[in-house]
Amino acid sequence: MLSTLLAFLGACTLIAASPGPSTVLIIKQSLRSRRSGFLTVLGNETGVFVWGVVAACGLTALLAASELAYDAMRIVGAVVLVVFGIQTLRQARRAKGQEQTEWTGTEKSGWASYRGGLLLNLANPKAAIFAMSFLPQFVPEGAPHLPTMIGLAALWAVYETGYYSVYVWFVGRMRAVLSRSGVRRRLEQVSGGVLLLLGARLALES
Repeated sequence: MLSTLLAFLGACTLIAASPGPSTVLIIKQSLRSRRSGFLTVLGNETGVFVWGVVAACGLTALLAASELAYDAMRIVGAVVLVVFGIQTLRQARRAKGQEQTEWTGTEKSGWASYRGGLLLNLANPKAAIFAMSFLPQFVPEGAPHLPTMIGLAALWAVYETGYYSVYVWFVGRMRAVLSRSGVRRRLEQVSGGVLLLLGARLALES
């Protein structure tokens, strides 16, 4: 049981370390404040837990089996990424005329940060399919399937919350440097461009 748990946490670390849309959004929001970054993490991990529960109930198998359902979610996910990317680029453009000011008054509300992380995760069909294929591998033989998978989903979400909180803390420590004139705007431009590219790739995926 202990070896299975350690293998599961090791796999969770590799998953969290893989760059993706959620990582980009978490770092971007952490540049605004640690509060925004942490609430974005909480929103993202709520989505992780939701997909884990859905996978435990077997509902993601329907998504995997239905090309129409998957394509619909894929398009929605692409739209969400593109919208976030455009918003980020617009923020970078507004910051261009304010490079001599401190980054104040731009922090999103707590709900907006949480909602952004949650929406980005739930709109990603790959997250649903991955949860379905990932969690069952770590259910011990003879263990009750549903409660064990839900427990693993909860552990996955809690573990990633701690992992991404390190990102939030580190960006917060570097915020004085990253918020300097021009640097902030460039980071916003890079983040927005990455989100747009990820959205386009998801939309064009066959």
